[in-house]
Amino acid sequence: MSYKIPLGEWVAGGVKWLETNDHGLLDKLGSIIQSATGMIENSLMWIPFWLLALVFIGIGYWRLGWKFALFCAASMLLIDNMGFANQTVITLALIISATLISLALGIPLGIWAGRNDHAEAVIRPILDFMQTMPAFVYLIPAAMFFGLGRVPGVIATVIFAMPPVVRLTSLGIRQVNKEQVEAGIAFGCTPTQLLMKVQIPSAMANLFAGINQTIMMALSMVIIASMVGAGGLGNDVLSSISRLDIGLGFESGLGVVLLAIMLDRITESFGVKRNLR
Repeated sequence: MSYKIPLGEWVAGGVKWLETNDHGLLDKLGSIIQSATGMIENSLMWIPFWLLALVFIGIGYWRLGWKFALFCAASMLLIDNMGFANQTVITLALIISATLISLALGIPLGIWAGRNDHAEAVIRPILDFMQTMPAFVYLIPAAMFFGLGRVPGVIATVIFAMPPVVRLTSLGIRQVNKEQVEAGIAFGCTPTQLLMKVQIPSAMANLFAGINQTIMMALSMVIIASMVGAGGLGNDVLSSISRLDIGLGFESGLGVVLLAIMLDRITESFGVKRNLR
């Protein structure tokens, strides 16, 4: 009989040890995320849904023209008509919270990896692990550490959604023209000035692509996070599965699709030149 390496037991033991020896750090982290997410959600809920729709329509017209603005108007009207206005706002709040945390952590990591080969060698396999691990697995430790609710949902979403912005930021930094970097050094730029005035401006297209992909992955994970009580449109999707309700499943799924298309097209437009059609 071959020996089986008890990887699962080691990981479970490590999680339990961390749970009992965190000295309240996880509770403080959970409280901060709960407060921040709640503030974003309450702010969005305070805004009338018709005004939120006008914001999407206005940005859509500004970035992509009247055709996309018309699509945004039809989408928001349909979401409201199906009765998913509140759920959509909650989902949007979760996406914003998880995306902001992902960008706050991911962009500096991407810059570090883009400018340091040793950091790239360490960070890259970690990102591979984060992206390829089934999304449902992240919900287990998140729920153990933070209980049920929006906090474990946001934590799991951050882990799942952060890799694209790290990868694409690093790629953008590494693809900056060497002549530009050498010219900056020749003119006496400090490493910080070189980063802020040469590398980051040249890498903006990749950076915006990373932000776009992070938002899309956050949306997909937020729906899955309904399994631990994150709320939003995911609750209706989960309810439709448990009740085998095809109608509810189609309507809630359509709400997710419409929100995804609007967020995708709008954020994508910031990485390219505006092209009104």
